[in-house]
Amino acid sequence: MVKKAMPEKEETIHSTAKTGKTRGDINKTTDQREKIKSKMASYEEKIKELTDKYLRLSAEFDNYRKRTLKEKIELTKSAGEELLKNILPVMDDFERGIKTVNNAGDITAIKEGIDLIYNKFKDFLNQNGVREIDAKEKEFNIDLHEAVTKIPAAKKDLKGKVVDVIEKGYTLNDKVIRYSKVVIGE
Repeated sequence: MVKKAMPEKEETIHSTAKTGKTRGDINKTTDQREKIKSKMASYEEKIKELTDKYLRLSAEFDNYRKRTLKEKIELTKSAGEELLKNILPVMDDFERGIKTVNNAGDITAIKEGIDLIYNKFKDFLNQNGVREIDAKEKEFNIDLHEAVTKIPAAKKDLKGKVVDVIEKGYTLNDKVIRYSKVVIGE
């Protein structure tokens, strides 16, 4: 036993001589390794936790995106349905007007009926945000008007202004959906 103990001391002395570290230094290094391993384990756990959180959040966002896309499609379909449903009474009035025109002899009643239908349809468009672009005798504006032609102005103050409207323009909630086709005075 004594012989075996001696070579171990010699080996320790040799290893200490080679590395320049004592047994206390080796124990400190071992403690540091354990601390590092412990920190790495906690970091790995934190990484797993964050990765799991990220994957769940990513899946949740993907589901949200799909759900909102589906809702948007359904809303677009139902919005069109509601619009068409609101036009049906105007269609009914036109049909009644056509029947009246075929059977009526009084032109005044026909004119009044057509005016009623026109006003009802115009009110319907206004309720849905469609507005007529006022162009007659206004300054030409490329954001609202489309110039078809130019003619000599009858008055000096009409130069560069809209003299005539060939086709009315409309906006939907302040966005132009059809430009006014106009004649400009020069």
